Amino acid sequence: MNPDNSSDLHTDPSQYPGLDVYAVAGNPISHSKSPLIHEQFAKQAKQAMYYGRLQPELGSFAQAANTFFAAGGKGLNVTVPFKLDAQALAAVVSPRAQLAGAVNTLWCEDGKIIGDNTDGAGLVRDLLAQGIALHSARILLLGAGGAARGVIGPLLERSPKCIVIANRSPAKADELVKLFANLAAANEVSLESRTLADLEDSEKSPYPFELVINATAAGLSDASPLSRLAVNNIFTPSSFAYDMVYGKTTAFMQQALQRGARISDGLGMLVEQAADAFLLWRGAQLASAIDPRAVLSQLRS
Repeated sequence: MNPDNSSDLHTDPSQYPGLDVYAVAGNPISHSKSPLIHEQFAKQAKQAMYYGRLQPELGSFAQAANTFFAAGGKGLNVTVPFKLDAQALAAVVSPRAQLAGAVNTLWCEDGKIIGDNTDGAGLVRDLLAQGIALHSARILLLGAGGAARGVIGPLLERSPKCIVIANRSPAKADELVKLFANLAAANEVSLESRTLADLEDSEKSPYPFELVINATAAGLSDASPLSRLAVNNIFTPSSFAYDMVYGKTTAFMQQALQRGARISDGLGMLVEQAADAFLLWRGAQLASAIDPRAVLSQLRS
């Protein structure tokens, strides 16, 4: 597929007779690795499907998605900036997508558009595949925007010891603590908020973390949300630093390396959330037919 060809950015399901057609919707979308990932899953599971791209104009997501489904499209993955539009479009929204506050996967069932969110499940599966123990772990989540909100639920369900949400301003982090208070209590997890400045203070942040997840967009601009003081306070050589940005070693990852910690970018999360969507669309019975880690290795090479 040539992403510069405008027809590649506006997949028309009627052009692919005999194939079930899916796409990823975003703006911009030409850089997306989702078509490559789903192509591999389709090959592994021997599924007759085509997976393309959809780049709606800003403000026109619902129209583009409805046109896609009306033409026979089976499902959409949804990325920036349309995850809230996708939630508004769905007639039925899964409980985990409601908690995440956004939808990244859509499909039609009995004439209704269903919305789900696979981001948090994708993150958890990638962490477990990398040997990161979540049960009873101390977890620090940097950022309190949509990316952070999307993963808190699945992390809480793994019963870590605590999750600390740290954000520049306290209001959004406090809001997330309130929102997930019941789920945290049900899983016996201590859920707290801090400011990024609190991480520098050994009285306010008296212990390091086994897992530190960067859910801020700082990595996109070669910045880190953490100061040098905070880095010294929260990382030890047994920490694991995970940046949701993928395709490069971010400033946050470099800080963790300097403290002797292990690091990962978010490419595995991308592949694992795609696997979750694929199984929602094609059936859970295909779980043993696909190999997300093999697809990830292929992308990395």
